[in-house]
Amino acid sequence: MERYYALTDVMAYPRKRSRLTDLVTPLKPLEAMAQGKLVAASDVGGHRELIDDGVTGTLFPPDAPADCAAALAQLLRDRGNWEARREAGRTHVRERHDWMHNVLRYQDIYQRLLAGRDGLGRRAA
Repeated sequence: MERYYALTDVMAYPRKRSRLTDLVTPLKPLEAMAQGKLVAASDVGGHRELIDDGVTGTLFPPDAPADCAAALAQLLRDRGNWEARREAGRTHVRERHDWMHNVLRYQDIYQRLLAGRDGLGRRAA
């Protein structure tokens, strides 16, 4: 995948609004951010979980090709902020979606559940 990502600066992920796209978080934008690519995506639930608009990526209205094109054109004009966005995307993936970090985050939760405690430290019923 690295060879393909090396050919691009910007990755676009247009999605239609649906129950599926509002509930499912896609992996492709995370892969692109980890590779230091700029990400533009439809403003649906799955993408909102990954992208802080204007910081780690660009969100545009779903089901709106003209808005997608406008967002991409604006992103291309805003080259002065590319490096900050690239770094913000890489940092987001490293801190929030890296398996080593996730394992450590969930380890405490699993230990509490195994000990019969809920998320607030109380004995589970």
